[in-house]
Amino acid sequence: MCEVNDVVVTGEDTLVSCSSDTTLKTWKPYSDGECTRTFRQHSDYVTCLAAARHSNTVASGGLGREVFIWDLEAAIVPVARAHNEANEDGNHEGSCTSGDRSITSNNLVTATPAQNLQQGYAPLPAKGHKESVYALAINDTATILVSGGTEKAVRVWDPRTGSKQMKLKGHTDNVRALLLDPAGRLCLSGSSDHMIRLWDLGQQRCIHSYAVHTDSVWALASTPSFSHVYSGGRDFSVYLTDLSTRQSTLLCKEEHSVLRLALQGEEWIWVATTDSSLHKWPACELASSKTLQRASSFVAGSLPFARARANIDGSAPVPLYTQPTSVIPGAAGIVQHAILNDRRHVLTKDAAGIVKRWEITRGAVSDDYGKVNFEEKEKELFEMVSMPAWFTMDTRLGSMSVHLDTPQCFSAEVYAADLHVPGASEELKLNIGQETLRGLLANWLTRRRAKAAGVTAIPNGDASPIPDSGPGEHGPSRRSALDDNLHEPNNQQTRVFPSFQFSTQAPPSIITEGSQGGPWRKKATDLNGTEDEKDLPGWCIDCVLHERLSQRENSKCSFYLHPYEGQTITVLTQGKLSAPRILRIHKIKNYVSEKLNLERPLEENMPETNASAGQLVSQQAGGNGKGKGSNVFRPGSKGWPQDSKPIVEILCNDQVLASELSLATVRAYIWKKPEDLYLHYRIVPSR
Repeated sequence: MCEVNDVVVTGEDTLVSCSSDTTLKTWKPYSDGECTRTFRQHSDYVTCLAAARHSNTVASGGLGREVFIWDLEAAIVPVARAHNEANEDGNHEGSCTSGDRSITSNNLVTATPAQNLQQGYAPLPAKGHKESVYALAINDTATILVSGGTEKAVRVWDPRTGSKQMKLKGHTDNVRALLLDPAGRLCLSGSSDHMIRLWDLGQQRCIHSYAVHTDSVWALASTPSFSHVYSGGRDFSVYLTDLSTRQSTLLCKEEHSVLRLALQGEEWIWVATTDSSLHKWPACELASSKTLQRASSFVAGSLPFARARANIDGSAPVPLYTQPTSVIPGAAGIVQHAILNDRRHVLTKDAAGIVKRWEITRGAVSDDYGKVNFEEKEKELFEMVSMPAWFTMDTRLGSMSVHLDTPQCFSAEVYAADLHVPGASEELKLNIGQETLRGLLANWLTRRRAKAAGVTAIPNGDASPIPDSGPGEHGPSRRSALDDNLHEPNNQQTRVFPSFQFSTQAPPSIITEGSQGGPWRKKATDLNGTEDEKDLPGWCIDCVLHERLSQRENSKCSFYLHPYEGQTITVLTQGKLSAPRILRIHKIKNYVSEKLNLERPLEENMPETNASAGQLVSQQAGGNGKGKGSNVFRPGSKGWPQDSKPIVEILCNDQVLASELSLATVRAYIWKKPEDLYLHYRIVPSR
């Protein structure tokens, strides 16, 4: 899942978007809103688009030093088909090609070897860019195209042939915004050097420079007559500038950097910022002189330092409007996150300052803390727990994107009892990645089994949850081969533990690619059971359908277990022991207790000589807490009373370990060495 960097509307009902996933997509926004085509010609992020008003021509540019010119009318016609398309279901119909890539409807993209395709549509490249492209503009009739980027220059092209016409130099930093007049005679450019420049393409030179902003200029919009320009940028400001008189007026001041400007007729202008809300402001080109007098206008200079100096001297202009006329509110995006130590919870902070804790394995909020300090809350929630990193995540889109990659996603295990699984035995271990995949694909698995058994369709999202009762039915037998019960759609194997049940009201979207195809995206509840290895990764199908996990790193922890210094006690073993990393210390206590027969106190009348070496007897003495001679246990000593059974303590680095700690936690937070873990045990009287 990647950012959408630009959108344009072309024709009567086609919207084109570009993204950091290197694709262009076409949509039908006024009908079903579905993606109709996906084009994968770019080799890197696609950053900008430009569409001709009276033509089907669209240009795209990106970080790969590429500009492509598309004839959408020709591009969306299916001119070639993959060799295996006849065998594909409805989700793969209507594919067309772009170069050597196959473009598929329903938001699916299928890569096809070039030798299996007839010759199809390929966009026209505008070759010659030496650096990344961040801005494009095209005139109404698609006869002039301009591009700009990190080259600090404006390049001019003929979009009909892809040939370069000229290169205009003058900016001293990245070109971030471009505009052409309808005839393609004049060009406006905005740059990170804080300047707006007006170019005469016939004369091939800059005819005016406008020092309006105090920071980077990121957005431009002009009136139909091209007599005035609206500009916005990193300084949060939107200015209106008369290109003839150079008179500039601060129209409004936003709270975030301005990304895009769009005029609505002659009366309104929409402003998009780095915030998620859209603001509508009055446009004042035709405002009366009295209205303009309410704001402090200024004459734009031709050098950026003059504008900066005026701002420092206290002559900053006053905005004409202080409140937008209307607002289209957006959701507050996530701007900060931290993965907690248990690797099942994530702490997030959104743009409104709200801090929440999410349970990743359910995709749900477990706690809403409101507006609190993020760092302090993270410290408060710290737990001394060590768990392998079985997923990665980012919040670039303002939402959580969780990435599962094999074999890393199968590296973490947890005891079912720790998740409060109803009826789970104390020994049952769950692989967190496997159970999360089962939760995500529960609807797919249920429908697949229903189809195999000839059962009628099941409503979306009706995958069976595990009931809250019925002890014993979810024990280790759950881990059997699924194929043995393929024709039982309501079998326990299709059910999901409560800690891994995702919402069907707001289901997560799954983005992946199959072994024979490109990336695709669907909501978890939209999976219908027909998706197979061509759509889903093979390792994912092996995990969910066949209970086979990819080869992963050793989940065992090696350690030595010796008597604590000063204890005359039986040595259980001289060798190295091995146990799951999630094994709790209380299990090791039980192991020691069992080996030393501490569970069975000696009879008071038992002769001392008959006591076995494993029957240890306590003798309390004054101690210093570290065990050096403080507690002495010898075979053959007098037994302990029934109400004073000895207690086993496990130590690491002279620190008594809490029973709930795991071996992995002890190794990470107490042992802190790369060598094998050393644990010691001692026996102390009950308190």
